[in-house]
Order: sequence, then structure tokens, then C-alpha cells
Amino acid sequence: MSKPLSDHDRRKQISVRGLAGTENISALKTDFNRHLHFTLVKDRNVATRRDYYFALAHTVREHLIGRWIRTQQHYYEKDPKRLYYISLEFYMGRTLQNTMVNLALENTCDEAMYQLGLDMEELEDMEEDAGLGNGGLGRLAACFLDSMASLGLAGYGYGIRYEFGIFNQKIVNGWQVEEADDWLRFGNPWEKARPEYMRPVQFYGRTEQTPDGVKWVDTQTVLALPYDTPVPGYRNNYVNTMRLWSAKAPCDFNLKDFNVGGYIQAVLDRNLAENISRVLYPNDNFFEGKELRLKQEYFVVSATLQDIIRRFKVSKFGSREIVRTDFSKLPDKVAIQLNDTHPAMAIPELMRVLVDEEQLEWDMAWDICVRTCAYTNHTVLPEALERWPVDLFAQLLPRHLEIVYEINRRHLERVAKMFPGDHDRLRRMSLIEEGGQKRINMAHMSIVGSHAVNGVARIHSDILKATLFKDFYEMEPTKFQNKTNGITPRRWLVMCNPGLAEVIAERIGEEFIRDLDQLQGLRNFVNDEAFIRDIAKVKQENKLKFAVHLEEHYKVKINPNSMFDIQVKRIHEYKRQLLNCLHIITYYNRIKKEPNKQWTPRTVMIGGKAAPGYHTAKMIIRLITAIGEVVNNDPVVGDRLKVIFLENYRVTLAERAIPAADLSQQISTAGTEASGTGNMKFMLNGALTIGTMDGANVEMAEEAGEENFFIFGMRVDDVDAMEKKGYNALEYYNRLPELKQAIDQIAGGFFSPKQHDLFKEIVNMLMNHDRFKVFADFEDYMKCQEKVNALYKNPKEWTKMVIQNIAGCGKFSSDRTITQYAREIWGMEPTMESLPAPDDL
Repeated sequence: MSKPLSDHDRRKQISVRGLAGTENISALKTDFNRHLHFTLVKDRNVATRRDYYFALAHTVREHLIGRWIRTQQHYYEKDPKRLYYISLEFYMGRTLQNTMVNLALENTCDEAMYQLGLDMEELEDMEEDAGLGNGGLGRLAACFLDSMASLGLAGYGYGIRYEFGIFNQKIVNGWQVEEADDWLRFGNPWEKARPEYMRPVQFYGRTEQTPDGVKWVDTQTVLALPYDTPVPGYRNNYVNTMRLWSAKAPCDFNLKDFNVGGYIQAVLDRNLAENISRVLYPNDNFFEGKELRLKQEYFVVSATLQDIIRRFKVSKFGSREIVRTDFSKLPDKVAIQLNDTHPAMAIPELMRVLVDEEQLEWDMAWDICVRTCAYTNHTVLPEALERWPVDLFAQLLPRHLEIVYEINRRHLERVAKMFPGDHDRLRRMSLIEEGGQKRINMAHMSIVGSHAVNGVARIHSDILKATLFKDFYEMEPTKFQNKTNGITPRRWLVMCNPGLAEVIAERIGEEFIRDLDQLQGLRNFVNDEAFIRDIAKVKQENKLKFAVHLEEHYKVKINPNSMFDIQVKRIHEYKRQLLNCLHIITYYNRIKKEPNKQWTPRTVMIGGKAAPGYHTAKMIIRLITAIGEVVNNDPVVGDRLKVIFLENYRVTLAERAIPAADLSQQISTAGTEASGTGNMKFMLNGALTIGTMDGANVEMAEEAGEENFFIFGMRVDDVDAMEKKGYNALEYYNRLPELKQAIDQIAGGFFSPKQHDLFKEIVNMLMNHDRFKVFADFEDYMKCQEKVNALYKNPKEWTKMVIQNIAGCGKFSSDRTITQYAREIWGMEPTMESLPAPDDL
């Protein structure tokens, strides 16, 4: 296969990458060589590719520093309201290229590296992904940071600097194997340690009553060391901060009571404290009630609140003098957004600080707390909801348990006043779940302690009000909002698909990058032959490039004219990768049955990680790889059907795969996927969607026009009705011959000839206890896939539909999402003004 045009000369012509002036190139080369000189140690005079990457990263970082300092100065002078986005996950991916895009440095750097005989893409490939997240929730936080900076909002991301992020996935003999993600092994050029802002965090101990109120005493201290990463806005000279905390043992840790011979052990035991920031919990949509996880949650919240209150008290740049002591003004200057319930400890912790340390009256403190905090819910799956055992709380955070009990007592008093005699409602709405082991319901605490609660797509927010949080909605309807998720068009279009960004910019200008609604202007070009041709050409180039990548990595020959049919997301029963498998098997069986028919060729790619403890998800991966082994080696099928499992799906692989996709699969059972954001990335990059009416798919179909969407399957009401009457898988198995054949093949060892019963658990689950009703949607899914095949055979009509989809993407920019959070929850106003560049000062 001829190598596609990915070289320097083609990139040079893309204007959205920024103009490269001769002086800029020359200055950049000088800076680069200076950094390279300091990167190289005395006894090593041959630079490696990694040395070149670090030199380039430090060169680009220099362009951030002046803007970063200037932005912080601007905030201190203007003293705006600040937003603190607290999340246990920030799935950032790589930073170098994104920084170049946002600073308009891409062409300058590219040309400078070229003149120095270096290949830009090779250097970019040296960077490790910052994989500090599991999937949607963590990647959403990263998109939000980009939008806050691009909208000139004083927003701070606060989280944990995990030493090990999401595991690297290897596929060995068809099975997932996990490998530790030692992403900091070679150092991280984008972070700056800030030991001067180190904060103590307390655990364990006991409470005692004193004349000055309750004191939390005899605690163990862990230090939180902050590392700051700059977050540049898109070409507006704002640079915000993501601050991640790392756990450090204090110098006297375990040494206070050491005896002779105990010194070495005491020093080794420092690891116990520092384990708090060691590793990201690798579960997506699943709650694992482990002590270490609760420690992580309190650690980030305690350190962050100390930082928030320090910053609230001082307001002059570079000064530590306390100028503000009136906490009634806190909600006017501070907004705290809780990304799911993981940071919900912020509520009792803020109460502890205000009542115990700042000596405020409870009612005053509670009013401040509620007006400051807001909570975003990300899931309705019961197994994902955080419910911490009371006895774990009592041991680890005894003062917080007392505060939670007091919050609950007052809360239930209010409920009883509003609904006298409704004891069942009191039980349902309590923060404490009784029966068996007492647990604290963190979602209930987050609702009660916040002034706003939001879901992440319209249908999800409606489901919250109607089911999960119905009692709370009836009590305080105005508290509940919707904020449909979005994605940043900088990373997910300009950076990962510059060819498409350029074709769009040629028609409607470059403003759409900051105002994605302008994509609507593409509707004027839906019948423009030249535009249709350009869009199709960019897609073909992206497919060729990805095909080369796949052939290098998987040794599978790809037909680049086949439909690239992609489902990439975490492996989970509710996301129904199994439904996709049933389509693949059925399509395979059809080709085998009539090998001489004109079948639409497909390359089906499925990728995603399974949580290490999630047995069913790991079996699903094994089934996908097993199907691939059979299909890809069947000469009758040839290149009309290929099945590839995309190993180690992560942000960087998404940036390659998504621009190459023709078909995006978004096939969760209606009512289970809160929003989805991968769905939006595919739509923006010129793929068509086959999907259920779930999550943001509903709004995507509305924006593109339902006639431009492949919708199938039960709606939420149908699923509810089926729940009531009972789902009977056997009925579908007996009625649908193609479904029966596929299941019999899986059960009979057709895909596992060496171990016939390998997939018996999957078959048993599908037949007898499938919560997500795969069979119920099979028939409609197959019919819908036939419509996809038919349209793909008509490239012009396919591309016109693609244009309608891209034109409908405006709503799904995270700039729109953040603008709504700012105005409707945080009480802040975005700006399209730029700050002066450092040189203009």
C-alpha cells in the first residue's frame, strides 16, 4: 500500500495550524538547541529521539509560562469568581500537540524541526499519555478544562497525580492482560511541583468536645504536594491551572514512637502514606468500597479546600497577607463543581472547616456550603453508586461521620415537615441506609449539600427526576438541571483531523473553532459537488493512514475501501459489545451462505479496556478476538469482512481511529448510557451513527435530523414496559433463526474449537439473566445495519448525510456546555476577549 500523504509538505499547507514566520522559526530553533544542550548530560553527546522530544516540549512550554503568569496576575487584579472543578479523574492524553494548536505554534514548530532534520510526528509519538482516567468522566473533565480556558473563565481543575494511571492493555492469546502504566518513568515536562503550597491532610484519630467546640485529635497526617500543569485556552492568551496532589509522608512519619532497630522499618513505612496517590482505581461505572479509595477521595477534597480557602482569604497577587475573613462572601467568589460523587466529601469537609476551624454557626455555614457546591451525576446504574460503610467512615474520618449525621438529622426534619407521616419517604431520602451494614449514600449527600444537581444529557436528566432522585426532585424541583455533555473541537477536530478542519475553514472561515454553531453554515454546501468530493477525500486519506497504522501493528491486511465500522469505549455489558458481536457473526454467516452476492465490505473494529476484576467484560474481549480468528482466516470471506480488536484503546488511539471511522456504534440499552461523548467525536469527524435512543444520541439525532441517523431498538418506555412484563430471551432465540444460529455457534465451540465450552457463561448470561436485553434489539439492529450497507454503496448520498451530521455538531462543543454551567450554575460570565500576549505587555 502506498504511504498516504502525512508528510511535512502537506501539513505545511494547512492554515488552521498557525502561520510560520521566518523570525519565529529561527527563534524557535535557537530555543530548541539551547534546551537540547541542557537536556544532554556531559558524558552523552549523541541525542536520542526522547532528548529531542523533551527539548521541543521545553521550548513550547516556554511560550506558555509568560501567559500563565500573566493570567494568574489578571485573576488576582480582577478578583473574579473562581470555579473549582474537583474530579478523581483527568484523562488528558498527550499535551505537546494540543499546546501547539492552542498557541498557533504548530506550523512554526513543524518547519523548525524539519529544518533541523527531525520529524515532528515521530517526536510527538515519544510522549506518554497522561491516562489519569477510566473513560468518559475523566475525558469530560479534560475537555471542560480546555473550554474554561478558551472562555476566559477562572477555572481550576483539582485532582490526584496518580503515579500509575489506567493500565496498559495487552492482548495475549486473545485475552486481556494488564500492565502497570509507569507514565512518569522519563519525567513529565508539563508539570511544575509547588512544594511551597504543600498541605497537611488528617486521617483516623477521634473527636473530643472542648469549650471551643469539637476538635479532631490524635490524627495521622499525610502531606499533599501539588503539581501544576498549564491549561492554555485557544489563541486567547489565557492559561489556567490543573493542580494535582501527590501524597508525601511527613518527615516524622512513624518516627515519633520508633525504638532501637525500628528506624529502618519506620522509613520504609512511609510508603503506606504515599500509597494514597499511587494508582488510579480502574473501574468504570462500578463502585468498589475499599479504604484506599475513600482515602483518595478525602485526600483530594481536604487539600483542595485548604487551597480554595487560602486563595479566598488573600486577594493581592503574590501576597500571603490575609485580607478577607467574611465567609458569607464565599459563594460570591467560589464555585465548587463535584464531578460525580467521588469528591462528595467536600460537603462535610467544608462544614468541618467552617464550623470547627472558622467558628461559624451551623446554619450560616450550611447556607454557604449549599450555595458554593454543585453536583453532576454521571450514571443511573445501581452498582456504580457510592455507598460507604458507616464503620469505615467512623474509623477513617470520625469527625466527618458526626457532621454527616447532623446534616442528615436536619435534612430529615425538613422532609418530615414537608411530608408529615410519610415514613417510607424518610427512609428513602435518608443519607444513611439502614438494614444490614449501615451505609452513607453519597449521591443523597451530594444532592442535599448542593444548590444545583445536573445530569449530562436531556434524557438522563429526565430519568434522574423520574426515578433515581424522584423524591428529591419533588421536594426541590428547581435544584435539578440538565447540562448535555460536549467535547472540545480543538483536540477532537483541529488537532486530530486537520484535513477536515481545513476543508471546513475553506468554506466558512476559522471562527467555528471557537463557535462550533457556525458549522450550521455547511448546510449550504450539502449539494456542492466540490465540497462533497473534498469531504470524501479527507475521509479516504484518514482511512489510508489508519490502515497503514493497523497493518504495522496487527499484521492484518485492511481493505481501505471497506466500511470502517468502529465501536470503541470501555467494555461493559450495558454498552452491548455483545450485540455488535451478534451482528458480525450473522453477517459472516450470510456471506458464507451466499458467497457470490455483492456484500458491502466491512472492517469491524472494537476496542476498549475491561476492569481487571470484571470477569464478564474480559470474556467479551475473548469472544471478540475469537470471532476475529475465525472470520479473518476464512478464504471464502476474503476482505469483505475483517474483525479487529483495537488493543490498548486510549486518548491517543482515539485521535487516530475516530477520524478514520465511517460508522460509529452507540448501541447501549435505552436508559443506561448517561450521555456518551465518543458518539459526539465520531459525528464531528464525519462518521455516521448507528445507535439507540439513549444518552446524547437523542439530541444528536435531533440536531442532524433523524433521517440522517441510523436509529434502532427499544426506547426507554419500551424497556420499562419489558421490565414490568418480564424479558424472555428464549422467545427471541426460538423466533429468530439467525440469532439462534449465532448463539449455537458461540455455545458449540465454533469460535473456540480447542475449548468448546469457553463461552458457556456468556451464553448462559444472554439466555437467562441479561439485564441489558441484547436479544430484544437484535432484529431491529440487523434491519438497521442493512440500511447502513445500502447507503454505503452510494458514496455520494453517504457523504451528503455525513455533511448534515457535521453541520449539526455545534451543540456538542464543550464550550456550549461550559457556558451553560457558568451562567446557570456557577454565576460566572464567559468572555471572548483575549488577554494581551506577553510580548504586548
